Amino acid sequence: MRAIVQDRYGPPDTLTLAEVDTPVPAADEVLVRVEAAALNAYDWHAMRGDPRLARLAMGRSRPRARIRGRDFAGRVEAVGAHVRQVRPGDAVFGDLGEANGAFAEYVCVPETLVAAQPANLTPQQAAALPLAGVTALLGLRDAGRVRPGQRVLVNGASGGVGTLAVQLATVLGATVTGVCSTRNVDLVRSLGADHVVDYTRHDFTRDAGRHDVVLDLVGNRSLTALRRALTPTGTLVLSGGGVYRGGSLVGPVWLIARGRLLAPFVRHRIVTLATAPGRHHLDTLRAHAEAGRLTPVIDRTYPLHEVPRAIRYLEGEHARAKVVITV
Repeated sequence: MRAIVQDRYGPPDTLTLAEVDTPVPAADEVLVRVEAAALNAYDWHAMRGDPRLARLAMGRSRPRARIRGRDFAGRVEAVGAHVRQVRPGDAVFGDLGEANGAFAEYVCVPETLVAAQPANLTPQQAAALPLAGVTALLGLRDAGRVRPGQRVLVNGASGGVGTLAVQLATVLGATVTGVCSTRNVDLVRSLGADHVVDYTRHDFTRDAGRHDVVLDLVGNRSLTALRRALTPTGTLVLSGGGVYRGGSLVGPVWLIARGRLLAPFVRHRIVTLATAPGRHHLDTLRAHAEAGRLTPVIDRTYPLHEVPRAIRYLEGEHARAKVVITV
């Protein structure tokens, strides 16, 4: 099969299209013929080994996972002997987690990490949901504990996670403020944001009022500035992916680490978001999508052989919403 492989850390040019063996599902796995895969900030972090501190988990000298990509949608081709809830021919979507491997014609994935595709979405739209959707869902519902009537601010509202977070915050009954650049104001408003702050003209930490929950998806502001945007007992959820700026030792991890250190000493709740792939979260996203409450926004699509070009577009801060690969 064809796959995008990487044997050393570096820029998009280190990614190559190669012929590799088609995987064989283990007893608890399913083999999926990939129809679409989606890019996330995680992909360029893993590609570059950035921040360098993360290489302790990803592989010190080169990536442990040779094939890039996490999010996928496709058709089940075969199932392992112990698989009970998925059958050949089923349309599924999922997140491979740190195992990676989605930028390929086939993937093997544990049965517990896939769910039925939303019936009203295309494979490209379904592939755009898993990691970004789960991040938005857990950031707002679980970490943020958003309740009806609360004021929620999403910093990075036009990104892959942000476009879904704006919609989910609305579903949860919040009054939503989205922060984005000038060219994305209309997009964020169309997704249901009650207020939109253009960060090129206004400082949302000073000019947008106070909020019960701030979901920070960018990691470009200090804790002091972010806390200014909160009510006295508000919640700050940190999940900044950032953009590539030439490499770093700790990247957005430094902001998250400082948040953890500060949290016990302030009235604000400061929560660092951790996500894990799983069918139960995907089922929740599917329910929202099929009810018309959640629709992924796709900026651009690229064929499999153009993954390097797609990641170059994503990591340069030009992309809005999701970038998807067709296989």
